[in-house]
Amino acid sequence: MKIKKDDIVKIITGKDKGKTGKVLRAFPGISQIIVEGVNIKKKHQKPAKNNQKGQILDKTMPIHISNAMILDPKSKTPTRIGKKIIDGKYVRVAKKSGVII
Repeated sequence: MKIKKDDIVKIITGKDKGKTGKVLRAFPGISQIIVEGVNIKKKHQKPAKNNQKGQILDKTMPIHISNAMILDPKSKTPTRIGKKIIDGKYVRVAKKSGVII
């Protein structure tokens, strides 16, 4: 999976198209990510104890990685990611500018 935690991504499809945010969590097994401030759903929570009230919470839900593109660190535009070997290690490289991510 080319998108990892703490990357800055832009949403390219769906109801949140055009929004940017930081990746809070990545799920490589199911190819999904949780992006800060994107795909917010309402969760209705019942009261747990007698003296508590029920409430409606905003919860960030995961989106598929095909709906997001990583932002180029140099130009701040969406870009694809490639790999290069530098000093015997694979590093992620932005396709638009060639900057190491």
